[in-house]
Amino acid sequence: MKFFVIGDVTVDHLYHLERIPAPGEEVSPLRASMQPGGAGGTISVTLARLGHSVTLGARVGDDPFAAYALRLVRESGVSESAVQTDPDHLTSTITVMQTLDGRRAMISSGAANRQLDAARLKKKDIESCDALIISAYSLIGGPQREYAVKAMGYAQKAQVPVLIDLGTGAVNAAGQRLMDSVMGADYILLNQHELLSLTGTQSISAALATLAQRGAGKVIVKVGAMGSIVWTPEETELVESIPVEDVVDTTGAGDTFVAVFAHAVLSGKSLAEAARSANAAGALAATKVGAQSRSITEADLSTVLAK
Repeated sequence: MKFFVIGDVTVDHLYHLERIPAPGEEVSPLRASMQPGGAGGTISVTLARLGHSVTLGARVGDDPFAAYALRLVRESGVSESAVQTDPDHLTSTITVMQTLDGRRAMISSGAANRQLDAARLKKKDIESCDALIISAYSLIGGPQREYAVKAMGYAQKAQVPVLIDLGTGAVNAAGQRLMDSVMGADYILLNQHELLSLTGTQSISAALATLAQRGAGKVIVKVGAMGSIVWTPEETELVESIPVEDVVDTTGAGDTFVAVFAHAVLSGKSLAEAARSANAAGALAATKVGAQSRSITEADLSTVLAK
């Protein structure tokens, strides 16, 4: 299948700590590394490794970090025909501080990604794909939002399925302003915190009722250790998590979830079956350091799901 993915590519600076430092405090990490990341990059790499044809719509700076941010995009065979180079803004970077119990603090810079030029979007790229996947970071504002909205319009006219993944940073930045944008998607994927923030409600049931009133069709809610919830106007189902051993880094696990859900549901699996595969993939992704380090294969998924 052919996918067009719109989202960030970044260089992630990862610091694993015993605790998040207080203001003014200096601490030494248990482990530190630099990895390629970003929702757009990670979703694209995961889909390409599963054998799909993938085009990535993103923007990097004209700097040394660009090649590193795109390293695994290139190695996995993702098309860079829609990757733009910005002469004035740096390649995006993210600093992630994560403790052993999973608490995180992050510093992120949208930088070049936010300048994605809609004038360079090719209509035929959207019309010819089997699905359009958009990271909601692309919908926060500026030129990148214009690009994403334009792509959604092309997809809807061509009846190409649209999947939108929210992302905590996007919801924190734009909040309920994202509501109108995501309602145009065939599939909305988000975690519990994002769901409540997006809808301004206090419970999952109330949030889903709000989305129903706004016309949502299919919603997939990531609920951490519980797994995920799949919702349509006709049914709601909790899909249990898939436990794995040796979890070391959750960076990019949610993006891997999105990619494998898209892979499974576009391959004909039911929502619940696709969510179960995605649960397994997200868990596997957390067994290596870095958003794109753990390659997910059909054999991996079959082995984990058979347990």
